Amino acid sequence: MARPRKPLLSRERIVETASALVDSEGLDAVSTRRLAAELGVSGPSLYNHFRNKDEILDAVADALSARIDLSMFDEGDARGWSDALHDWAVSYRGVLTDHPNVVPVLARGPGRRPAGLRVADAVFGAMVRAGWPPAQATYIGALMRYFITGSALGSFARGFVDDRDAYDPADYPHLGQAHLLAERQEKVDEGAFETGLRALVDGLALQYETFGEKTQR
Repeated sequence: MARPRKPLLSRERIVETASALVDSEGLDAVSTRRLAAELGVSGPSLYNHFRNKDEILDAVADALSARIDLSMFDEGDARGWSDALHDWAVSYRGVLTDHPNVVPVLARGPGRRPAGLRVADAVFGAMVRAGWPPAQATYIGALMRYFITGSALGSFARGFVDDRDAYDPADYPHLGQAHLLAERQEKVDEGAFETGLRALVDGLALQYETFGEKTQR
């Protein structure tokens, strides 16, 4: 029998299958046994590509990091640092909201993941080039990761039920419209993210002016 032209198993196939499992069933659904069954291979064959489940999940997370737009941090891009930071955050959140079950892995930081490290390097490098002191550039990178991943971990609007009777005015006089939040989830959550993002970027812009004044003295 002729050997197949393509290998039966590859890192890409494993990551794609694991990603689909995480999206549909969550992180706990991923195991080497389950992946082997989904891929139609023996369990030990996975270890030719990954040492354990954690490495697989890292690869899934890194595949998502690779989708984040970093073009706004290119040296030839005309956007200022604040607009670049805003647009990057929007792209980052867009990736996470499409794959919310992976957020807990991404929230731990890039570790040794190449795409994740490229994201961190791009943000830090752009802030330093813009004139931020290295320590502050580090704080900005951390702050933005906290905000973006935190916003993608859950939905504020989905935390309310669509039952008007759940919010008795006698007990909750200011929640008379809370039962409408669930059906307006996307608008509420996107509006909250944009409001918070603008507050962060505008606040950083004020700090940036302060640093500029200090360096001119």
